[in-house]
Amino acid sequence: MSNSTINGVPAEQMKDTVEAIKDRPSLARCNFRLQNRWMGGAHNRSTITSFEAAGETHVSDQRPFVVGNGEHPVLFGKDEAPNPVENLLHALAGCLTTTLVYRAAALGIHLEQVETRLDGDLDLRGLLGLSGEVRKGYEKIRVRFRIKGDASEEELRALVEHAQAHSPVYDVVRNPVPVEVKVERAVSTAPAAC
Repeated sequence: MSNSTINGVPAEQMKDTVEAIKDRPSLARCNFRLQNRWMGGAHNRSTITSFEAAGETHVSDQRPFVVGNGEHPVLFGKDEAPNPVENLLHALAGCLTTTLVYRAAALGIHLEQVETRLDGDLDLRGLLGLSGEVRKGYEKIRVRFRIKGDASEEELRALVEHAQAHSPVYDVVRNPVPVEVKVERAVSTAPAAC
């Protein structure tokens, strides 16, 4: 296997992985997970330490990833972190960008710059239960790419179309996903009486 990289992506390793998954589809199964803890008010934090992929558990080499959620003061928070709908835009931008960059690497297209601008419209009446006619989430999200690389305009458009067609987060945002929710009573962690 060669160590060649394109756009910071180990292109040969990526091709080898695709071939391995073609031969053994079970290697494609992944399970991503995190644990979230409420910190008070609108602030909560998610910790990500491991995931399942290629039939193995993978643990962060350095330290767990910690991602915060908060709210802006106008939305009753203290600006401790981006709010969840901003984090959703971040996840969508990241996934579309990564999918695009990986595709470019697979095609041998060298990129110098990929920037995305996202914005979304949301009506608080849905969240606050003030109207059953208003959607609770985003009504519309707009994504604008600015890309520089050794590709024609047509190839750049094809890269964006590929990102839309293959990005997991784009798929989750565009299509309903079953979400299973369970509730458990927390056990008190108060010290035992002597």
